[in-house]
Amino acid sequence: MASTAEGARPRAKVRLGDRVFSTSTVVAGSLILATLAAVALFLILQSIPALSAGEGDLPNNATSFWSWVGPLVFGTIWAAFLALVIATPLSVGIALFISHYAPRRVAQTLGYVIDLLAAVPSVVFGLWGIATLAPFVQPFYTWLTQNFGWFPLFAPPVSGTGRTILTAAVVLAVMVIPIMTAICREVFLQTPRSHEEAALALGATRWEMVRMAVLPFARSGMISAMMLGLGRALGETLAIAMVLSPALIVSFAVLRPQSPNTIASNIALQFPEATGLSVNALVASGLVLFIVTLLVNMLARYIINRRKDFSGAN
Repeated sequence: MASTAEGARPRAKVRLGDRVFSTSTVVAGSLILATLAAVALFLILQSIPALSAGEGDLPNNATSFWSWVGPLVFGTIWAAFLALVIATPLSVGIALFISHYAPRRVAQTLGYVIDLLAAVPSVVFGLWGIATLAPFVQPFYTWLTQNFGWFPLFAPPVSGTGRTILTAAVVLAVMVIPIMTAICREVFLQTPRSHEEAALALGATRWEMVRMAVLPFARSGMISAMMLGLGRALGETLAIAMVLSPALIVSFAVLRPQSPNTIASNIALQFPEATGLSVNALVASGLVLFIVTLLVNMLARYIINRRKDFSGAN
């Protein structure tokens, strides 16, 4: 009996604060799932009339919902992809400069500027794209078309205003650079100091140290930054609506007057005047965007989980 009593471990007393904290976290997590499920249910229910509509009932006299939403899906993915291609090397370069090259005071100042850029409203970026960026790049677009018009991306005719999908992609890239840079910077700073010092001690230059120690360690974090930037670019509305001269077309040319529209921009432009089945069609396009964003996040999670065992030490 004595040994049994000695072997029994006393239960730890559960404090009221611990109980309140654990309950609040469970409620918060459940609230997120419930909200997501409610949004998905609303989109599905409101989309059913548009998904089953016949020819002539949909906007632009489309033969079916998918023939109407297809160009919008293409424009959404194409604009986000161009923005990611532009923003990724810039974000990684800025983050590396802040974390491993810049003097401490310069790095702190530049970090504050990057963080401040993330707080700028999208309407300001849209105004900047219309008033400053588009007129500035239009002569360059003309030069590209004249000299490289044989390349499909720069095929003529060129826009006379500069309001093309490439301009919209540049605006999107500027908008996602702060997010991607902040994440990459923090991931680069998490690289074990011993790995960096070991590379330098073996005679590696600073760039070789970054290439062999920092970048492999931060690869999964860089992928996370890219996916977050891609998610922001996919859902951006106001800046794209202000900059683009949209059309329901599928075209890889980035300098033409009419550019593929995006789902979010189309909803923002058409919803105030939509009635009846047109509203259901716009909601259904929002459901498609919801699914595309979900698939992007699932793909990012899959890529990150494949490399979660890498710590830089193996």
